[in-house]
Amino acid sequence: MSQASDISSETIPAVSFDLFDHDFDRFSRELGGSFARFGFAVISDHGIDQARIDAALADAKAFFALPEETKRRYKLPVSGQRGFTPFGIETAKGHAHYDLKEFWHVGRDLPQGHRFREHMPDNVWPDAEVPSFHETIGWLYGALDAMGLKVLEAIAVYLGLERHFFDPTVDFGNSILRLLHYPPTPPDGPHIRAGAHEDINVITLLLGAEEAGLEVKDRDGRWIGINPSPGALVCNIGDMLQRLTNHRLPSTTHRVVNPAPERRGFARYSTPFFLHFNSDYEIRTLPNCVDAAHPERNPQPITADEYLRERLREIKLA
Repeated sequence: MSQASDISSETIPAVSFDLFDHDFDRFSRELGGSFARFGFAVISDHGIDQARIDAALADAKAFFALPEETKRRYKLPVSGQRGFTPFGIETAKGHAHYDLKEFWHVGRDLPQGHRFREHMPDNVWPDAEVPSFHETIGWLYGALDAMGLKVLEAIAVYLGLERHFFDPTVDFGNSILRLLHYPPTPPDGPHIRAGAHEDINVITLLLGAEEAGLEVKDRDGRWIGINPSPGALVCNIGDMLQRLTNHRLPSTTHRVVNPAPERRGFARYSTPFFLHFNSDYEIRTLPNCVDAAHPERNPQPITADEYLRERLREIKLA
């Protein structure tokens, strides 16, 4: 377990989404400032229907409670991108031991003949076992995808770009909703549920961070616990946006550790939404993020799909 000296007492203040409609410039400043400082932000008052979030989470729990052999029927040859991924697969980059989690992936539904269908397969749904899963989880995907666009509006303005700069870069993005289940752990078991890592994508939107354990690494090497109010949305910068902005917005190392001993007997569930650029979007450093004090770190552009494939191989999901 982390030593007390490794844990910072600092907290990440929440930004109210009410500002989006009433004082957008302030919302952009506060949200962008939190991302620039921590790589993370907490968004309160987001307005996503809590009853429908709860229904989606209940269906996720129902799926993970199924027998292992039933769940494994939904493990697809397309490793990691759709359906079920059991324990013992995903391993944080640079770590020897796999994360203590299982998960389900939902991706974007594409029309027939779309140019991305060759690498963005159809979703699968456990309709026989959890009849409402498709409806509730599909709704959650759409709700978080729409919220991600609004967060990107604020980021664009913070960066001095046109407000809707990102809209055409993510409209058919290879975005993934992950339903995560971390089972209870014994008091003397491994204390890391998910090894320290950075996210690959543009931004991540996370519901379900109220159960203690999520920690963010600060600039001084200390860990900051993320303890949002119930229902709040946690959002962080991914490696793709860090690269696009020449590290002006950092993709910050984070991990999930076990909670206090009295909570070790409880499972942890969360629903991160990994928002991605369109596969053919060229990640090329924004000119206004380069100056004499901040020379360009990645002069060679790379497409979003090439970058994703490279990183998925590193964490054993491809």
